[in-house]
Amino acid sequence: MRLLVVEDDPILADSLAEGLRNEGYAVDQAFDGRAALHMLESTAYDCALLDVMLPDLDGFSLLRAARERGREVPVIFLTARDGVDDRVRGLDLGADDYVVKPFAWEELSARVRGVIRRAYGRDRSEIRIGDLEIEPVGRVVRRAGRSIPLRAKEFSLLHYLALREGHVVSRAEIWEHLYDENDESMSNVVDVYIAYLRSKIDRGFASKLIHTRRGQGYVLSAEADGGSQ
Repeated sequence: MRLLVVEDDPILADSLAEGLRNEGYAVDQAFDGRAALHMLESTAYDCALLDVMLPDLDGFSLLRAARERGREVPVIFLTARDGVDDRVRGLDLGADDYVVKPFAWEELSARVRGVIRRAYGRDRSEIRIGDLEIEPVGRVVRRAGRSIPLRAKEFSLLHYLALREGHVVSRAEIWEHLYDENDESMSNVVDVYIAYLRSKIDRGFASKLIHTRRGQGYVLSAEADGGSQ
């Protein structure tokens, strides 16, 4: 999943970005509201974490402008402004959550997972596809009861495909959602990681879960034909 952190305090911004990357997210950063608006317009983020008190364009104005431009990215406000009026204003503008500083990292992490899960229409954190079980908390993966260890990027790819279960996901979509602006572009990196996943998720099992749609992309599905488009 790809996140945008908008925070003008560089120490806090870097701390947030590092913590989120350690949990397997791709993270971009912006330090003022106008730069953040440009990034929201040009990139399909899975969640944006916004401070309210930002230079150039405050967080409330940023969210309003993004919504007016049709950007439906899930948003969590992270701010020291803890008044009821501020929380109500943020939620009324279309924020999905409002977290007051200081906060516990575990709580923020859970709120990010929850916002992303709801954005993809999932009621529960755990995902089951056939005999495959995915638990985002702790990045646990099992197939037919057998634990499957995955590296961070492998888990992120599997989780994204699982959230889009039954739908074809193009290479471009995978790249945009799993890699941030600091990643070096490789023309075949998505295919390489799909191959890694297949070797761990499908090898040795009669039924395959990761399907290729030639010229379109990939789909994760327990159905033999790879599900719907």
